[in-house]
Amino acid sequence: MSFFDKLKNKFSNQSDGVTSKFKDGLSKTRDNFTGRMNELFAQYRTVDEDFFEELEEILIGADVGVTTVMELVEELEHEARIQNITDTRKLAPVISEKLAAKLEKREDDTRLNVQKDGLTVFLFVGVNGVGKTTTIGKVAHSFKQEGKKVMLAAGDTFRAGAIEQLEVWGERVGVDVIKQQAGSDPAAVMYDAIQSARSRKADILLCDTAGRLQNKVNLMNELEKVKRVISKEIPDAPHEVLLVLDATTGQNALSQAKTFKQVTNISGIVLTKLDGTAKGGIVLAIRNELDVPVKLIGLGEKVEDLQPFDAEQFVYGLFKELVEA
Repeated sequence: MSFFDKLKNKFSNQSDGVTSKFKDGLSKTRDNFTGRMNELFAQYRTVDEDFFEELEEILIGADVGVTTVMELVEELEHEARIQNITDTRKLAPVISEKLAAKLEKREDDTRLNVQKDGLTVFLFVGVNGVGKTTTIGKVAHSFKQEGKKVMLAAGDTFRAGAIEQLEVWGERVGVDVIKQQAGSDPAAVMYDAIQSARSRKADILLCDTAGRLQNKVNLMNELEKVKRVISKEIPDAPHEVLLVLDATTGQNALSQAKTFKQVTNISGIVLTKLDGTAKGGIVLAIRNELDVPVKLIGLGEKVEDLQPFDAEQFVYGLFKELVEA
């Protein structure tokens, strides 16, 4: 049984919300990718050098990233040779298998690191405008639905309206927000938040941070100070440092990720607004070129549309029509 046949057996008969969210949320990317690929298969019936060159252009156009595309095409050329694949359409399941392998490396753990006992602290980083505060609100909602006591820390004390925006989300999902005045020391906010979370016996503390990339040195110093304060209070915290990226910005998101990786140790990626782009290949570029797991993806505007990333669901949602055509 081929890799895609296994995915088909696993997901095609499922009617759960998760499968539907992946399918619907990836519709723009899938329609764009499937359309381009069908044109490619119609133009090239035989696997040859011209076919692979055109495939490279399609994948790069989907924001998969040049480095990742070159690796992928080289692997596909090798598989075509050893499996003696000459019909281009028979290469589609092989493409899906290779994509999934790059998205889901064996050593990866895409689950969020939630402590069994004591307070779990998540630090959210990312530039302004990527949906960081909204992501925090959605994650808070998800944990609250699981019955956990959640609190928020308004650590972005510099951006105008950032504290108020987090407070709106706190009211919306019914969780407390620890804050200080605008312009306060973010590390002091984190200290207060940890003390409050402990005294109120919270399970989860979600911490917002500033996202100013204009001066990397200042940002690095600030994030290091915040992490130092958190670690002093809870030695193994923060338990996650999640970088929030906007999928609609394509290669700019990859550039942001590389910069933040230089500034701080990132444990996972949250990719927002994936439903709003036709170039969802950025998921692959980020995963493969940064060697950081994608842990959450945004597949819509509703609070429940922020989903744990599942490489198999992603590939099935992307390739369903193409492979089953």
